[in-house]
Amino acid sequence: MQLQSNRELRQIYLFADLNEQQLEQVKKDMRVIQLGAGDFLFKHGESSKRFFLLKEGHVKLLRSSLGGDEKVFEVISPGQTFAEAMIFTPDSGYPVTSQAINKCSLLSFESKAFTDILRESPDTCFKLMAHMSQRLHMWINEIDQLTLQSATYRLINYLLYQVPDGKNSYKIEFLIPKHVIASRLSIQPETFSRILNSLNKAALIRVDARTIYIDNVDRLHLYSLGNTGLNNQKKC
Repeated sequence: MQLQSNRELRQIYLFADLNEQQLEQVKKDMRVIQLGAGDFLFKHGESSKRFFLLKEGHVKLLRSSLGGDEKVFEVISPGQTFAEAMIFTPDSGYPVTSQAINKCSLLSFESKAFTDILRESPDTCFKLMAHMSQRLHMWINEIDQLTLQSATYRLINYLLYQVPDGKNSYKIEFLIPKHVIASRLSIQPETFSRILNSLNKAALIRVDARTIYIDNVDRLHLYSLGNTGLNNQKKC
C-alpha cells in the first residue's frame, strides 16, 4: 500500500500547498508501515522523530497508569494524520502511546525533513497551526464534557456525532471494540453497557450487538439537551 501520485498527497492538508519539488522531497522520506492488531507504533516517551498518516484500520492514542489502567485520548481513523504537532518539539518524546486496534496500514514521514519544507512554505505552516488550534478547541470542549457532563450525556453526544447532517434516522456500526470507545469517553465498560441498555429500553436507540439504530435523531438530541442522563451519573 502506498500513495502513488502527488495528486493523492495533495488531498492531505499538510501537503496541499507544496510544490512538486517539495512533494518529491516528502515522498523521498516516506515509509510504509503495516501493523497487526495490538502492535505498537510508538510508546510514551520515545523520541518523536516521525509523524503519520493512517490509510487503513484504526489506531488508539493512550496513556497507561502505574496500575495498568488505560485511558484512550483519541481514536485515529483512515485519512487522519497524527503526531505532526511534535515536529515543533524535535527533542521531546511522544506524549502518548500509539497502538493498532486492528490491522493497520500507515505512511510515516520524517519530522525534520518536513520542518525544512515548512520554512519554505508559510501557507502550509499556517494550515498546520490552524489544525492544531482546532484540536486544542476540541480538547477544551472534551474537558468540559468530562468534568461537567454525565456519562450518559457523553455517550449520547458520541452517537449523535456519528450522524451526518440532515439525517433523522441512522445506523451506527461500532468498528472498534466497545471498551475502547468507553475509555475514550472516560466511562467504565460496565457503565457503558448499562447506559446503552437504558437508552435501548427507553426506545431512544435500538442495540443489535455492534450495531446501533437511531430511529429518531431529533428525539435523541432533544433528550440530550433536556436531561444529563437516564442514570443521572456524574461519575463513570
